[in-house]
This record gives sequence, C-alpha cells and structure tokens, in this order.
Amino acid sequence: MAPLRRLRRRSSADQSVDFWALRDTDFEIQPGEVVGIIGPNGAGKSTLLKILSRITKPTTGLVELRGRVGSLLEVGSGFHPELTGRENIYLNGAVLGMSRREINRKFDAIVAFAEVEQFLDMPVKRYSSGMYVRLAFAVAAHLEPEILIVDEVLAVGDMAFQRKCMGRMSEVGKSGCTVLFVSHNMPAIEALCTRAILLDRGRIARSGDVDDVVREYHRRVKGADASGVAILDQGGSGPGGVRFRSIVLLDEEGNPTNLVPLGGTMHVRIGLDAPEPIDYPYIGVGIDDTLGQRLLTVYTPLSYAAVERVEGLCEVDCRVESFPLAPGDYWIKLWFNDYELERALCFTVANGDAFGDGRGYQRGVCVAPSGWSLVSGGSGSAWNDSQCEGHDQASTLLGE
Repeated sequence: MAPLRRLRRRSSADQSVDFWALRDTDFEIQPGEVVGIIGPNGAGKSTLLKILSRITKPTTGLVELRGRVGSLLEVGSGFHPELTGRENIYLNGAVLGMSRREINRKFDAIVAFAEVEQFLDMPVKRYSSGMYVRLAFAVAAHLEPEILIVDEVLAVGDMAFQRKCMGRMSEVGKSGCTVLFVSHNMPAIEALCTRAILLDRGRIARSGDVDDVVREYHRRVKGADASGVAILDQGGSGPGGVRFRSIVLLDEEGNPTNLVPLGGTMHVRIGLDAPEPIDYPYIGVGIDDTLGQRLLTVYTPLSYAAVERVEGLCEVDCRVESFPLAPGDYWIKLWFNDYELERALCFTVANGDAFGDGRGYQRGVCVAPSGWSLVSGGSGSAWNDSQCEGHDQASTLLGE
C-alpha cells in the first residue's frame, strides 16, 4: 500500500513547489492486530487515517481494505447543538455508519457509558464540554466494525472517564477487531497496541515492536544527546551565586555515556560554580519520564556520605547502584538548595541482566527482585502444570 497526498504551496519567489504529506508508506496489517501509529506533528498520521477511511483520495497509490471499516477521527462530528442528547445519539450513530436497529440495540449501553441519563432530553448546547465529549465518545465506542481507525480520542473527559475509555479500547482490541490507533499518548500506545509504526516527514521511520518504536520516537522528538554530556549555560543562580556548569553521565570506566544498563549503576557528575563557600548544601537529582512525571529522587540529606562544603569551581558525583527504572528514556532534574534546573540531561536505560542470572525487563516502571514461597498446599519445590492446576491457595510475595 502506498497512499500519497500532494499539496501545492507558494514559495517566497511565488513559485509552486510540491509538498508530500505521505510518501512510500508501504505496510501490511494482519487481521486482529492493534497497531499504533505515532510520530511528531506534521508527520502525516492524520492524513494516513483519512486516506484509509476514504475521506481523502490519494494522489497516487492504493489502499486495500478487507472488512467493514469504522472511523473515529473526531469526537463529536455530526452532533447538532440544538438537538437533545437522545436525538444526537441517533444522528451521530448514523454519521458513523450504524443502522437505526443497531443504535436501538445499543442505546442503553451508550447512555450508561456516557453517564448523562438525567440530561438525555436536554439540548447538547447546554451540556458542559465534559458531558459533550463523553456522549460523543460513548456513541463512537460502541461501533462494531471489523477494522477500527482511531485518531487521538482518548484524551476526553476527566481522569475517571479516560480510564473508562482506555478500558473500552482494550476490550475492542481483544475482541479480534483490527485497530489502527494514532496517539501522542505513549503509555496508551504501549498499553493497547501489539505493534507500532513511526512516521516522520511522511515516511515510515521504523516499524515493529512497540517498545523499540516508542523509544525511537522519544529519541527523535526529545533530541537526546548521545554524548551524555550537557554544558549548562542557563540564566539565574542560586544561594550565594551558585550556578550549575555541566552534567555528565559516566559509565563504569569513567567515560561519558548516554546509556545506563538495567540494574547497573547510574553515575552522574555535576559541575558547580560556587563563588562563596556553602557548607552541607542540599543537592538533589530527580529522574522524570518523558511526560514530566517524577519517578525517582535522590539528594544529599539522605545520602550515605554528605557533601560537607562546595566552593569555587567544583564537581560533585552522585551514584545510584542497582538502578531500578525500566528501559526507556528519562530526564534528569537538578537542584541546589532552592535553585532548580529542569531537564538538565536526557539519558536512556537499556535492557540488561537485572538479577545477575541473565534475566531482564518484563513490564512495569521499575524492576525489583522478589522472593516467592509456598505457604500451603502443593507437594514441594518442583513445580509443574499438573501441580498448579486446581490450586486456589494464595501465594505470598516476599520482598528481598
């Protein structure tokens, strides 16, 4: 498949030039796959979905679709503000390709999902924005196509409703429906999809395992410095005029690196300029994910050996042994007393031998050793499938 779209635009010299929103985007999706399509703004994601939905005709190339297609490209398209919620369910359902009989069959489920029962006969122009999108998503979420095309629709409503949307999309993916899902929400992509495609400037940059494709997306969007070195020339200063000069991530040999092995050592060297001597400073390192959520914090008051004094041009080392965060991209935040510096350095945790016996990462944000023991039942330590069957005794997770 090679769908293409060409736009004409004027250059500064008033000459027409060609702009290809998509080019050479050949791929196949098997029945039952849930494929995430990701990429920066302007990569061609929405254009691709419009071509697959047959809203936009490709300039050249073709699309082969086998099965009934349902598209969820814009929540609320087809809603009329003067009509009631009840009337808009039928109107929007028809726009999305549902028959009246199908809407009748699903009506109660749609209303219950949207949680707008008491406002059902009120014109939607009087709905809050949250009520409006909840009802719109509820209608769309009850489509039953063989191929579902979804464009960034899970960021609707409050947190509770977003969890409900995620649950509904997960059910659709497990039902055997083929799903193409565009989103900038990487946790949603990782949770819902079995494969991912990265688009960049209208071309496929990478396709395959979700974790690998998402990691490549973060690398491209965030522009991680592969050297593991950042020269910090920011404005402002902290108490006593102290300033951060640099930050370096070091490997076991003391060389700059951008990688920390799973379960290995994170070694950070921070360059400081302290015009005045400062005793027992409060120095901290925070580790954030790419969405800015704090995952780990270490700082001198809780360290094994405090930094007694900094003065002049100096360097401070911070080491975290058995680094527990799962493979992925992270940002380091620095602070010195009340002086803070966001996103000082981006680095990557690489999969590795987390437990010293060849085993690495499975799933989750953190990786930790654990011990298991049989409390009751069973017949010893040699486990097999026949011994496990029929047991409903609980086992206890013991932390090491």
